[in-house]
Amino acid sequence: MFAVAEKFVSINGESARAGEPAVFIRFRGCNLGCSYCDTKWANSSDAPAEVLDTHQLVKYADDTGITNVTLTGGEPLMQKDLHSLTEALILSGHRVEIETNGSLPIDELAGSRYRPAFTLDYKLPSSGMESRMITSNYRFLDKCDAVKFVSGSTTDLEKAAEIITEYDLTKKCRVYISPVFGAIDPADIVQFMLDRKMNDVKLQLQLHKFIWDPEKRGV
Repeated sequence: MFAVAEKFVSINGESARAGEPAVFIRFRGCNLGCSYCDTKWANSSDAPAEVLDTHQLVKYADDTGITNVTLTGGEPLMQKDLHSLTEALILSGHRVEIETNGSLPIDELAGSRYRPAFTLDYKLPSSGMESRMITSNYRFLDKCDAVKFVSGSTTDLEKAAEIITEYDLTKKCRVYISPVFGAIDPADIVQFMLDRKMNDVKLQLQLHKFIWDPEKRGV
């Protein structure tokens, strides 16, 4: 059984399938408290949610007619038996992506026969959560995965560049740098990337925050 804070169909706002239609399943609960979090309403253990099982969630995804499924939160890896849901979704013909905050291990799911794609955050200094990152996860990444750096300052960008180089991330997976919405000018990120000659790193803006009100849910 899964505590689902919301489920909806929209476009992917970020990561490898940005701009593509996707089914979103947002789980309740998170183990972090990032300074810029835009889903705090879903993070507490008593946040409103409906309890659904694997069959119900797969049927919901099937009924939408949309192939991409994004499991997000909160923190989806906190959900017990998440592997049973990802396997069932994949067997039903869906492409499954897990958006995770980077503080929980991915090795079990990454080694599963029916493997989802992962988008891992690396929480930079301005998040207040950098000490919780599990960089050993990077051993299990492949080209279908991504590491995302949400940056709100030059200090954040400097740390992102350091981690990308230290773990040779562009050779392992996709790498994105995104701005903390409203905290840093994307042009400054572009200039930083050019100055550092950050080949194979992509700037990515959260599309849904430009298409709709940044505070709007269900998009």
